[in-house]
Amino acid sequence: MRIIFFGSPDSAVYSIKKIRERGHSVELVITQPDKPAGRGKKMAPSPVKRFAQSSNIQVYQPAKIRKDPRALEIMKEADPDIIVVVAYGQIIPSSIIYLPKFNSVNLHFSLLPKYRGASPVQWSILNGEQKTGVTVFELNETMDTGDILAQQELSILPGENAHELEARLAKIGAELLCDTLARIDAIPHAPQDHSLATYAPLLKKEDGRIEWSKSAVEIERKIRAYTPWPSAFAFFGQKRIKIVKGKGLPDRIRRLKPGEVIDVSKKGIQVSCGENSIYLIEELQPEGKKNMSAYVFSLGARINPGDTFL
Repeated sequence: MRIIFFGSPDSAVYSIKKIRERGHSVELVITQPDKPAGRGKKMAPSPVKRFAQSSNIQVYQPAKIRKDPRALEIMKEADPDIIVVVAYGQIIPSSIIYLPKFNSVNLHFSLLPKYRGASPVQWSILNGEQKTGVTVFELNETMDTGDILAQQELSILPGENAHELEARLAKIGAELLCDTLARIDAIPHAPQDHSLATYAPLLKKEDGRIEWSKSAVEIERKIRAYTPWPSAFAFFGQKRIKIVKGKGLPDRIRRLKPGEVIDVSKKGIQVSCGENSIYLIEELQPEGKKNMSAYVFSLGARINPGDTFL
């Protein structure tokens, strides 16, 4: 089939690669505009754009696709059989959704109608879900509400962070998407039960601050969900510390001040949390520095029991 592909991040690259491997022709890629990245804030293309350019696929990057009449004209020239959307990052107008013969389909990283919205992987971890999955559904004018074409369930692994889970979902989703395209003219449509819908709004950087009064279980989920972006963080003195990896411990302690350091060892830094629980920081990243083990950081920062993370 002739396909126009909408997508931006790494998780969408799996799908465009698999689509081409299955023999489909990607006529055009629509992706987000280049954005500043890294310490130098140089303008950088999206991962999907980089792949498209390396594969000699035409790319168009509207700043606001709903306000860009040129976008529709370019897509008409591409003459697609279907539009495929994977983590594009903008709301697509109906004039584009219903342009091709088979309309438009979206690969979403949850089991719809659960976790509609921009951050389904992160919210699945935050809420302690044991299972999640991928859904291929037909786009319509409202967010993530279209008829379901295919779904596949997946267990969330213990300790798995959002980056790791999204990568697994992206690979499984790419296969499911291509299997769906192979029978798109005959696949049954299943309307969503909107009464079961839950939502996964976009995460905000400021929400990443750790509240040590929460239980270690809740803190562990937050750190996993916010890794790699927007990251979970705390302060030690005046230093902003990104917490990259750790785990809640089964031990219980006498009541201490939330955030108080209980013990420091080569295993990491044990911190007092709510409900008399303990979180072990194993890996962290001080502001302006690279990731390091918590123990190495403790030596340089001279962290001792009784000190406090804020």
